[in-house]
Amino acid sequence: MSTDKTWQTSSTNSEQTEQLAEQIGRKLKGGEIIELASDLGGGKTTFVRGLARGLGSSDRVASPTFTISRVYTSGRLSIYHFDFYRLHEAGLVAEELADIIGDQHVVTVVEWGGIVNNVLPKERMTIHMSRSAASDDTRDLTFTYPETLAYLMEDGQQ
Repeated sequence: MSTDKTWQTSSTNSEQTEQLAEQIGRKLKGGEIIELASDLGGGKTTFVRGLARGLGSSDRVASPTFTISRVYTSGRLSIYHFDFYRLHEAGLVAEELADIIGDQHVVTVVEWGGIVNNVLPKERMTIHMSRSAASDDTRDLTFTYPETLAYLMEDGQQ
C-alpha cells in the first residue's frame, strides 16, 4: 500500500506554471529528486525555469533534449536537469545520475525517466502534466510525493 500523497491543480498559462514551480523552488533544501512526466510541449522546461528562479538561479533555462543534461546554479544549490527523451538506453548518463542522487548540494530533475527507473529512488516527487480537456492552454498537474518531501507542498498546496 502506497503512503504517497497526491495534490492536483491546473495551470492556465506558462506564467502560472512557472510561479507554482518558483514557490516549490524556494523550499528546496538539496538532495531532492523531481521527475517530470508529460508529452512533448507539456510544460516541463517551463516548470524547471520556475524551480531555478525560486532557487535563486539567474541561469538561462533551456530544454536539455539535445544535450541530455544541463546544470543551473545558485548561491546555495545546483539543479541537475536530465532529459532522456532521445536515448534508447541511458548508458553513462545513468551512472552520472546515480552519482549525484542524494548529493545534498544538488536538486535532480529528470524528464522521460522511464529509461532510468532502476536508478531513480522511490523517495521522489513525480509531477504528471497533461493538457486539460477544458483548453489546450490549460495544463492539469498531479503531484505525487512521499511524506519526506511534503515540505515542498506546504503553504496552500496539499
